[in-house]
Formats: sequence, C-alpha cells, structure tokens
Amino acid sequence: MLRPTGALALAAFLTAQLGPAAAGPALLFDASDGQVLYAEDADHQWHPASLTKIMTAYITFEAIKEGKLTLETKITCSEIASLQTPTKLGLAPGNSITVEAALGALIVKSANDVAVMLAEAISGSHEAFVQRMNATAARLGMTRTRFANANGLPAPEQVTTARDLARLAAAVVPDYPQYAPMWSLIDVRVGKRRLHTHNGLLTNYVGADGLKTGFICDSGYNVVASATREGRKLIAVVLGETTGAERTLRAANLLEHGFQTRQWKALFGLPTIETLPAAEDAKGPTTIRQTVISFVCGTARRRAVAKRRQKGQPAAQRAPKAPAKRTARKASAAED
Repeated sequence: MLRPTGALALAAFLTAQLGPAAAGPALLFDASDGQVLYAEDADHQWHPASLTKIMTAYITFEAIKEGKLTLETKITCSEIASLQTPTKLGLAPGNSITVEAALGALIVKSANDVAVMLAEAISGSHEAFVQRMNATAARLGMTRTRFANANGLPAPEQVTTARDLARLAAAVVPDYPQYAPMWSLIDVRVGKRRLHTHNGLLTNYVGADGLKTGFICDSGYNVVASATREGRKLIAVVLGETTGAERTLRAANLLEHGFQTRQWKALFGLPTIETLPAAEDAKGPTTIRQTVISFVCGTARRRAVAKRRQKGQPAAQRAPKAPAKRTARKASAAED
C-alpha cells in the first residue's frame, strides 16, 4: 500500500488517533521546545474573542518589567472603559483598582472594562494600546493576526490563527514565569466580589494550569489550555467549539493525547510551531454563529423552537423565554 509523503504524511501523522476533525482549528504543542503534537487547520483565521486578553496580559507584564507600572499601581476606570459590554466588573468612571486586581479580573473573569483600563494606563489611550498589540504580535511572528481592541469584543477585523495563538502562548509562559500562578486561578477576590473562572479544565483535568477561554457568537467557544505532568507542560489551542462543555472536552482530549503519545511521536522528528508546513488552503475569518448553542446568540432559543415544532406543540409553547439577565447581555455577544 502506498504511504502518503511530505505535507500529507505529516498532516495524517499529527491528526492520527483523535477521530474526526473538530468544528474549528486546533494545535497542540510542547511548551519546552515548541514541537507540535497535533495540528488541524492551524493557519485558518478565526476571531480570538477573549483569547485577545492573553496579549493584553502579556503587554501588562512587559509594562511592569519596563517600570511603567507595579502590581500595586492603581488604575482608574474611564468613561470609555465603563461603557464596555459584559462580561465586566461594572466599575463606575473614576473608580480604581490595583494592577494586580485588574490582572486577576482580566484572566479569571475576563472583564472587558478592565482590559480597556489596563490599555489606557499603559499606553495613554485604547487606540495606542492596540497599536502596541499589533506591533508585539508582529515581533512574536503572529503573521496572520490583527487586533482591533484589547478585550476581544466583536470586531470583523480582529482575527488570529491557532498557530499564532500558539506563538503567543509559547512566549508568555517562559517570558513571565513569575505570573504563572495567575493563569491557574480558579477564582479571585476583587473588593467584596469573588469572581470565578470560565476555564472548566482547571477543575476537571489533572495537571491543568491555564491559560484563557474566549467566546463571541462568531467565534464559538475558544480556549488556550495548558497542563503540566511530571515536569512536562503541553499547551492546546482549540477554536470554534459550539458549547463550553465541548470546548473543555476537546482541549482535555488533545492534552491527554499529547501526554500519552509524546515520547513515541518524538522518535519521528516532530515539526515545531515555526516549521509546521503552512496550509496552502488557509481560509480567512468565518462565523459559526448559527451553530453555537447560546441564548446570547439566539441559537439556544431557535433550537428549542425547532424541537417543539418536531413534537407538534403549539406556537405559544415552542420555546421558553430567555432569562431576563441573559437577554440584557445579548448585545455584547461575549461571555468569557
């Protein structure tokens, strides 16, 4: 039987034993050397959603290193920051918190207002910070990434790829190891509020220690997930799952696959994030809004309607109303 060669052989090798392709792109790599253990559509552009905040945190760490800020520095909520849509802390203009509290709210709660507060504190304006984000992305080799804001709220031009997010994760983990505990926080207290993580892996997967989830209707459920076992850290990028549970399961399966196969795969000479062959058919950004299951996007309600129609129930009973709290958040289309 003929064996595939070149890029085809590599693609088959890296996707083996994980079944059908996921809804969106994915990439799994070893944080110690960047070797890729799994890749699927790694160069397809995708909306990052709140994975954007990994870059916002990275630049905040840089600013602390440069002496522009300390963890104790107070940053103030501006009018612009207060107008960001949920998820957010909901600070009123003029209120302030420390950079340390802001990082906790950014990473754990994925607070959109706090992302803008950090941006303004570091660069003077949100717009200037976005310029720095794009300059940093270029420096890190994130060639198919473009940022339009600091928090990941919907913007057509805000795009990235699984490979580029792997590049970012491969930088933030070793460049700033002193902040590693922040990525693994299950909850954090800001003032009188206790905020809980959206990252289901942190409480359900042995060794999970980061990094960040993201969701908007167009992107679906994204995550950059890390786990460490016996001194070896693996990082999985998963984009475009239709539910938060599927996102957690997909990332857990990838990580488990990596831990189980890392040693024997290394015998075959694995590519790195940089040497993985570029996809000749890499696509531009798409939307999976119609397949995402969320009341925020309206899809959960549509599915409930469809199910009731199949059962022959009258129109008045076809779908329950979305809870008022969720309806009020619909415009944001961003949860984590």
